[in-house]
Amino acid sequence: MKRFAALYTALDATTSTHDKLAALTSYFSAAEPEDAAWASYFLAGGKPRQLVPTRLLTDIARERAGLPEWLFEESYHAVGDLAETIAHILPPASRDSELGLTQWIEQRMLPLRGLPPDELRTRLLSYWDELDWGGRFLLTKLIGGGFRVGVARQLVVRALAEVAGVDHKRIAQRMVGWTDSQQKPDAARYLRLVAPQTDDDTQAHAPEHDSDLGLPYPFFLAHPLQTDPATLGDPAHWLIEWKWDGIRAQLVKRGGRVWLWSRGEDLITDRFPEVAALGESLPDGYVIDGEILAWEPGAATPLPFARLQPRIARKTLTRKILADSPAALLAYDLLEANGQDLRMSPLADRRARLDALSASVEGTLARGLLRVSPLVSGADWSALAALREESRARGVEGLMLKERESMYGVGRTKASGTWWKWKIEPYAVDAVLVYAQRGHGRRASLYTDYTFAVWDEADGVRTLVPFAKAYSGLTDEEMHRVDAIVRKTTVDKFGPVRSVTPTLVFEIGFEGIQASSRHKSGVAVRFPRMLRWRTDKHIDDADTLAMLKGFIDNRAG
Repeated sequence: MKRFAALYTALDATTSTHDKLAALTSYFSAAEPEDAAWASYFLAGGKPRQLVPTRLLTDIARERAGLPEWLFEESYHAVGDLAETIAHILPPASRDSELGLTQWIEQRMLPLRGLPPDELRTRLLSYWDELDWGGRFLLTKLIGGGFRVGVARQLVVRALAEVAGVDHKRIAQRMVGWTDSQQKPDAARYLRLVAPQTDDDTQAHAPEHDSDLGLPYPFFLAHPLQTDPATLGDPAHWLIEWKWDGIRAQLVKRGGRVWLWSRGEDLITDRFPEVAALGESLPDGYVIDGEILAWEPGAATPLPFARLQPRIARKTLTRKILADSPAALLAYDLLEANGQDLRMSPLADRRARLDALSASVEGTLARGLLRVSPLVSGADWSALAALREESRARGVEGLMLKERESMYGVGRTKASGTWWKWKIEPYAVDAVLVYAQRGHGRRASLYTDYTFAVWDEADGVRTLVPFAKAYSGLTDEEMHRVDAIVRKTTVDKFGPVRSVTPTLVFEIGFEGIQASSRHKSGVAVRFPRMLRWRTDKHIDDADTLAMLKGFIDNRAG
């Protein structure tokens, strides 16, 4: 536990990729396999379940520190992070623990879930009394379900590859499904993860263990195109498709069974039973890469992404949800056929085999559920740019440009050939900052999370109506300047949120918009972020709710 707490502190204290890699490599070189299994699970994105209710966690810590509720709340607002606040206010430990990470998780943390409050109080006070500040901070993050760490998964892969002496692409392959909550991290799994590479490892995909049978391949990711596409040469050298706005997924059919995986390595087979049924109609030994979209049978364009969200958010899929959120798999790559790994074949060949597969399942259960992403063609880049302008009317985000000869790589790499995403410019409006909240981690002392509003001019009265929250897009210098203004213009406090006098205007960009009865504004936007601080504008110059809703009308038209 001490070693992992020290690693967590080290990772949180630096933005240097070199330093983070060194810290990870040092930890995995010395950690016991069972501890390394849990550490790699969390660092790769595994999400611990909340084991103790936040209110109870707060009350136990506050009572142990002897603080009145108002003083604890003030401390929390000043620090901005609950686990950090608790770690600060608790009295020094009277004992020391040498238990490893696995013992802490399996023998102490996991059994906390569901215990009565008195038993939780006894155990937590005992555990806190064995740990220093870093250990308490980490423990509270884990049991509160708020564990996050600023390290990319690929960096974890690189560290494990260096420790194991195994090619990083093979480690990435083995780590697919690593954070699946249905498989417990243990020493045996970790030792398989870092086992020496054999000659067979470089051949066609073959599960190295029975539990690996349904695993997908590491996803190949595209780079954003930020230059003139004319620099890419002749468009004939590229396979060009629409960039769909759905859930990236791989459909796996092996051993007579079907699995559906999201890019985040969540097993979502039960969320999309009709797509799983498509898998049942496929031959054995096939893996399809594509996008799950909300798409009504016979419709020319897909439905907005938000129509898929009930499939993920609801615990039970009712007939109404299935009817309101019809799903289809839009395929654009074939990664395995008849048990043969096709990733090193040129994309043009993989695409031809995908087209043949689609034709072979016509008229079966798969009819209407498997759509192959259509290719887009143009005489030159100017013609393609004109087609790209039709993106919103088609319900897409722009174009994908994929080298015809590209292999299917691991992650966001150019070593296997390049894929580009040539997205359309985001929607943009000028909006007013009305609420602010402290950030997390290194931003915990600054107000960096903002709520923005536009003018509603209904009935001849102008009022500011909140419509979006955003926290990205500003430089460090700008964040400090906005933080100072927030503190000076605060008019009210609602827990950690401050209401401010409207004085600041920002250009807010977002990828999509749709009507929403759940929001006061009547609209919901997708991926909002700050494009720039409009210091040249007064709040009276901000845009209107009618303009926002006009985006919806224009898209529908």
